[in-house]
Amino acid sequence: MSIASKYDPSLAEAKWYSYWMEHKLFSSKVNPSKEPYTIVIPPPNVTGVLHMGHMLNNTIQDVLIRRARMQGKNACWVPGTDHASIATETKVVQLLKEKGIEKKDLSREQFLNHAWEWKEKYGGIILEQLKKLGASCDWDRTKFTMDADLSEAVTTVFVDLYRKGKIYRGIRMVNWDPKGQTALSDDEVITKEIASKLYYIKYKIEGTEDQFLTIATTRPETIMADVAICINPQDARFTHLKGKKAIIPLINRAIPIIEDDYVEMEFGTGCLKVTPAHDINDYELGIKHKLEVIDILNDNGTLNEKAQILIGEDRFIARKKIAKLLDEAGQLDKVEDYKSNVGHSERTDAVIEPKLSLQWFLKMDEITKPAFSSVMEDVIQLHPPKFKNMYRAWMENVRDWCISRQLWWGHQIPAFYLPNGEFVVAKTKEEALQIANNQFGTNYVLADLKQDEDVLDTWFSSWLWPISVFDTEVFTTGKPNEELKYYYPTNDLVTAPEILFFWVARMIIAGYEYMGEKPFKNVYLTGIVRDKLGRKMSKSLGNSPDPLELIAQYGADGVRTGMLFSSPAGNDLPYDDKLVEQGRNFANKIWNAFRLVQGWEIDPKLDGASNTSSIEWFENRFQQALAEINEHFEKFRISDALMVTYKLVWDDFCSWYLEMIKPAYQQPIDQVTFDKTIALFEDVLKILHPFMPFITEELWHQIKERSVGESLILATWPEAKDFDQKIIEEAAQVFEVVSQVRNLRASKGMSPKESLELTINTKTPELYRRFESVLIKLANLSSLNFSEKVENAMSFVVKSDECFIPMGDSINIEEEKANLQKEIEYTKGFLASVMKKLSNERFVAGAPAPVVENEKKKQADAEAKIKALEESLSKLG
Repeated sequence: MSIASKYDPSLAEAKWYSYWMEHKLFSSKVNPSKEPYTIVIPPPNVTGVLHMGHMLNNTIQDVLIRRARMQGKNACWVPGTDHASIATETKVVQLLKEKGIEKKDLSREQFLNHAWEWKEKYGGIILEQLKKLGASCDWDRTKFTMDADLSEAVTTVFVDLYRKGKIYRGIRMVNWDPKGQTALSDDEVITKEIASKLYYIKYKIEGTEDQFLTIATTRPETIMADVAICINPQDARFTHLKGKKAIIPLINRAIPIIEDDYVEMEFGTGCLKVTPAHDINDYELGIKHKLEVIDILNDNGTLNEKAQILIGEDRFIARKKIAKLLDEAGQLDKVEDYKSNVGHSERTDAVIEPKLSLQWFLKMDEITKPAFSSVMEDVIQLHPPKFKNMYRAWMENVRDWCISRQLWWGHQIPAFYLPNGEFVVAKTKEEALQIANNQFGTNYVLADLKQDEDVLDTWFSSWLWPISVFDTEVFTTGKPNEELKYYYPTNDLVTAPEILFFWVARMIIAGYEYMGEKPFKNVYLTGIVRDKLGRKMSKSLGNSPDPLELIAQYGADGVRTGMLFSSPAGNDLPYDDKLVEQGRNFANKIWNAFRLVQGWEIDPKLDGASNTSSIEWFENRFQQALAEINEHFEKFRISDALMVTYKLVWDDFCSWYLEMIKPAYQQPIDQVTFDKTIALFEDVLKILHPFMPFITEELWHQIKERSVGESLILATWPEAKDFDQKIIEEAAQVFEVVSQVRNLRASKGMSPKESLELTINTKTPELYRRFESVLIKLANLSSLNFSEKVENAMSFVVKSDECFIPMGDSINIEEEKANLQKEIEYTKGFLASVMKKLSNERFVAGAPAPVVENEKKKQADAEAKIKALEESLSKLG
C-alpha cells in the first residue's frame, strides 16, 4: 500500500471519525464479563461553543477513555449538555430583544417555546465540535439536563428532600443578581478587587445645631435604607451619644444610635451605619437589635419609592448623584480612593446585591458529612491532592444552599400554592391537589392551585448527573437498574477546580444520599489555559484562539498533544502556538518514519544478525518507557506520560533505532529486521493512540489491511514485561560515543563522509563489540580498536572510557589541554549539583528509592569521568 508523501490531518480525521462512528466503536453496553471504565462528561452549557478549556479537559478525558478501551475495559464515556438556566435565559432574552420582543410581554409558555426552539437550533453545537477533537463518547447515550426523564428525577429528589425536612422555604439574605434578576448561591459569586471610593458622610445628632457623627461608607446610595448607627460600647469618643438619635442626610429621618461590640473602634471612623436590607452583617445586627428592614432597591438594581429620592435611578448612577447632593448640603466631609472586594455574578458579571428574599434552601449541615469524610480519607482522591485543603475549607464553612432561581428556563419548583395561603410540595399538580384536600379537608380543584414561578438552580440537576445518566427511576424506587449497578460508581472525573464546589462536592453529596456510595473514584482537576502574559483566555480579552481554526491548521492530533505538553494536573497551562506546532511536527515525524520503513526493499536471503543488538536494545527501551508511562497514568500525570512517549518515539525510535537498522542507500533490508521493526512500530502506535488517535489509526491500517475488529482503537495495550537495564545503559554509552565523534567532526570542520579510526581505552571492550556495527555505521568509522594509548590523537571521555581519534601531525596539544580542562570543570560542577541533592536529608528520605539510586549512579559516573579526564590531561604533559 503506497503512502502519501505528506500527512493530511483533515483527510485522516474525517475518514476515521466516520469509520469509528459507523461501526459503533465508541459504544458501551452492560457486559458483566468485562470490567467497566466510566467517565461522565462535565456537561458543557447548552449555550456554549468549544473554547481552550474544553479542549484541554476533553482531550484528557479522551486519552483516559481510549487507553482504558485498549486495556480491555468496557469503556463508557457519557456525553451531554447542561440547560444552564441563567446563561440560556439571558441569551434567549437578548435574541428576543433583537426581534423587538420583551420577555415581560410573553407568557411563561410562550417564552419557553422560544427557549426550546433556540436549544434545538444551537444547543448541540459544542458536542459536534468535540467530535472534531476526536472525543470518543458513546453518542447514543447523549443526555440533556432537561430531558423528560432527567427532569422528572430532579422533581422527585426535590420532593424527597423536602419530605425529609432537608429543604425549606424562608426569608433570608441572598446574593441577588440585578442583571439576571435572580438569587444566586454563594458559589456563583466571584469576588473581585475593584477601585472604589470611600465617602465620609456627616450625620447630624438630633436636637443639636452643630454636633455630627461622621461615617465612612463605599455605598452612599443606601443611606436612605439606614435604620441605626452603631458604636462600640467601649469607645469613649462616643459615650455622650448613647441613647441619642442621628438624622439621615437628605431625607431627614431620625435613627437610633445603638451599641455593639461588633464595631471595630480602629476601623474607619469607629462607627457604622446599619442597613439590614443591603448588607449581610448589618442584617445580623438588625436581627439582634430588632431593627426595621427597609429595602430601597428594585430587583433590577434601581431605587424604589422607599428611597424617597432619585426613584427609578440605577444604583451606581444614584451613588454619584447622592455624593453630589451630600456635598451641596455640606454633609460630605471628604472622599478617598479605596480598594474594595466586591462580589460579581459568575454568569452575568453584574455586581451582586445582598437582598432579603423569600427563597428555597437545602440544609447543608448534615447532608455534607459523608461527602466531606470521603475526600478527607481519600476514598475519593483529588489529583493533585493540594485541592483537599480548598475542599476542606469550603465543606467546613458550608452554608445552606439557596436552590431557587427567579427564571423561567429550568426545572420549575414542584410547590403548589393554595387559596388558603398554604402550599403543598408534590411531583405533579394532581398529586398536590389530592394531598391538599386530604390535609386541609378542602374541595379545591386543579385551577385553584398555582405552581411556584421559580426554577431550581442548574446545579440541582447536574449534581445527579453520574446517577441520572444511567437510571432516573432509582430516585423513586431506590433500586438501581442493571446499567446503574454496572457503571456506578464511575471511575474518573476530569473537571476544572473552579467547579470543585459548584458541582464536584454536590455530586458527592448526592451520591451518598441516593446511592450510599461515592459517584467516582478519582477527580482530575485541570489547570486554566492562559496566554503568554499569564491572563486567563477569554472572548472578552480577545486572547483566545478559535479551537476549530487550530485544528484546521495543525490537525486534531497536533492540537491534542500541544495542549498536553505542559499541562500537569492542577497547574495552569501557559498556551503558545509553538506547543501545537510542536504537536503537528511530531505527527509529521511519525508519518515520515513510517514512509522510511515502508520504502525499504526486503531481501529474504539476507542475514540480519548485525541488527540483533539494536532490536534487543529498543525492545528493552520500549519496556522501560512503557513502565514509566503506565506509572504516570496511574498517578494521573498525563502530561508526563505524553513526554515519555514523545521522547521514546522521537529520540529512541526515530533518531536512534531507525538509523541503527536502516540499510545503506538503495540497499535492501533483511526480512527478520523488517518484521521486527514493523512489530515495534505497531507497539509505538499503540502507546501513541490515546494521545494521537487519527494519525495512529491511519498508519495502523497502512501497515496492512485490517478488519473493523482489528482497528487500533480496539487493539490491546502493550503488555508490560521485565526489561534489561544493562543493555539500555550500554546503548546509551555507545550513543554518547557516537555523539562525541560527531561533535568532534563538527568542531574540526571534518566531513561526515570521511571515515575515522576510533580507539577506546576501556575495561569493558565487550560492550562496544556488542554494538560494533552500530558504532561503525553511525559514527562512520573505518575501524574500532582497543588500546591504552594513541599518539597524536584527539580524545574525549565517556563515563570512565577514554576514546582516541588519530589526527596525525595536525593535533594542537595546548588546545587539547584547554578542552580537557573545560570538560573537567563542567563535570565537577555537575558532580557538585548531584552531591548537593544527595546531602539533602529530606530528598534522600522522601524521594522514591529508584530516584535516589539514579542520583548515586550519576555520582559514580561523574567521579569516574573526572578521574579519566585528569589522567588524559596528565598524559599530555
